[in-house]
Amino acid sequence: MQKFSLLDLSPVPEGKSAADAFANSVMLAQAAEAAGYYRYWMAEHHNMRGIASAATSVVIGHVAGATKTMRIGAGGIMLPNHAPLMIAEQFGTLATLYPDRIDLGLGRAPGTDMATARALRRNMNPADTFQLDVQELITYLGDTADNAPVRAVPGAGTHVPVWILGSSLYGAQLAAHFGLPYAFAAHFAPDMLGQALTIYRESFQPSQHLDKPYAMMVANVFAADTDDEADYLRSSHSLSFAALHMGKPGKLPHPVHDVASHIPPSVLTGVNHALSCTASGASATIHRQLGSLVDTFKPDEMMVTSMIHDNVARVRSFEVAATVLSDLCS
Repeated sequence: MQKFSLLDLSPVPEGKSAADAFANSVMLAQAAEAAGYYRYWMAEHHNMRGIASAATSVVIGHVAGATKTMRIGAGGIMLPNHAPLMIAEQFGTLATLYPDRIDLGLGRAPGTDMATARALRRNMNPADTFQLDVQELITYLGDTADNAPVRAVPGAGTHVPVWILGSSLYGAQLAAHFGLPYAFAAHFAPDMLGQALTIYRESFQPSQHLDKPYAMMVANVFAADTDDEADYLRSSHSLSFAALHMGKPGKLPHPVHDVASHIPPSVLTGVNHALSCTASGASATIHRQLGSLVDTFKPDEMMVTSMIHDNVARVRSFEVAATVLSDLCS
């Protein structure tokens, strides 16, 4: 493993507002930069009261302006919701304002429920145009000819690094085909992680972007002074995921000591499986758990994420994780 990074959904805790979530994200980003995180990504979600990063490129600009050296990016932009030209202009603008610091991760899912997807999308054409949209977007960010009929301004010539994100085998195949870096969302969909990374590495075609595969995996991490305290902090994430699974999404819940008594057993089984790619505990515990993930899957980069209700505890968790991840880097 070469680097470690952080994914932030800008969670809105119960009792707090979106403005609080943005202030928390800035505080976390500044602490992450000081702790040695290489990149800080934010994700696109819509119509979710507990996630404030819907206008992802706007929030990325806000965080980039509050930091100095760390790469800031999207993990990711859900491309089916957008015209490629508009994303090229948005991220071309970000790259112009913050040179050599902006990443663009692209996802294929809508990042929301179907009713909201209908409200977001340019059209509801059932055809899957993701591959073509990725190609179009990369073209806009490249060295576009002066006489090209359509140019991204800003955007053309910025060469914003593009990543393919995924939680299945499709993204691995596409990233390998285009010769792009690949990030797997094991933090909520761990089942195909090993198979996806194998397909990506074995099928990778060198390109102008990369000469060899570069794979990142995303895992949850909850770090505290004791294992019990970390499990207590983790309960908010489990409760939030369960509520989403049951069709009752809301703000990030307060933590509880006995999470099993708050989630129906059948739902809890699914939650625990979906969130199984998780390190939780005191420093020594997460060192062992993250080390096992690194040894098993050999990512070039590890990205960690978590939803913790108290932002001071959240910042501290990522600071502890940074010390462990730094030790695990080769």
